[in-house]
Amino acid sequence: MDQPLCAALRAKVVEQIERTVRLAGFLPGDLSVRPVETGWTFEHLLDHLLLAMSGFCAVLAAVYPDRLAHFQQLRDRQARGGFCEEAAVYRVRIEEGFDVLEDAALSRVIPTIFVPEGQAVMTLLLGNLEHLVNHKHQLFMYLKISGAAVGTGDLYRLRG
Repeated sequence: MDQPLCAALRAKVVEQIERTVRLAGFLPGDLSVRPVETGWTFEHLLDHLLLAMSGFCAVLAAVYPDRLAHFQQLRDRQARGGFCEEAAVYRVRIEEGFDVLEDAALSRVIPTIFVPEGQAVMTLLLGNLEHLVNHKHQLFMYLKISGAAVGTGDLYRLRG
């Protein structure tokens, strides 16, 4: 069955992961660099970006706990590769979760660690998207500050 809302949301999430991975291609060799004196290192930011991606998996697994029970393995997973490889693992799982997500499920209310009484699945997915986009922009700014030749086309998928 066609799920236009889920398909549109999925496309945007995947696009943001792709843009984030693209930006990671501009990283310096030393990830312990702290581009802003009081900010995070590149390494810490990359870890946090992966955490943001894992949020989608947590929501999707909460919607379909039986069908996506194997997502639990992500919690126990030890990083095995670099950022791009790990982001690819999350992307595959996120796409798998969206494959089973139905538009009707977007209005379902599910409890979370932060809001035990629950929030709508759409709200949770949009919150995770916001989290990812904000830290993607942080990576972009860190790269700019560090002198990387990044521009608008690296941050956004230009249309038109």
